[in-house]
Amino acid sequence: MSPEFIAGIVVFVLAAFVGFEVISKVPPTLHTPLMSGANAISGITIVGAIIAAGFAEGNAATVLGFIAVTAATINVVGGFLVTDRMLEMFKRKPARREERNAP
Repeated sequence: MSPEFIAGIVVFVLAAFVGFEVISKVPPTLHTPLMSGANAISGITIVGAIIAAGFAEGNAATVLGFIAVTAATINVVGGFLVTDRMLEMFKRKPARREERNAP
């Protein structure tokens, strides 16, 4: 195994551990509002994954790049859907017809 591959595996394992620790410490009341900010980070992840997949040499790297692009895209779309649903809770509901016609 090449030293670059081992370094990449070490960075991946450390990033996974740190990410899990950080996310597990966020209280549930803050989780949804923070998702909109995380969507921007996931957008950057998509760009990085596309670059990694584009410059990949070999089938394994191309497949991993495709998986990274797919996972990051699912994360962004899901984050926007959750954020939209959260913001929908704060919109005023339209008045009923009976209430509008009442004197």
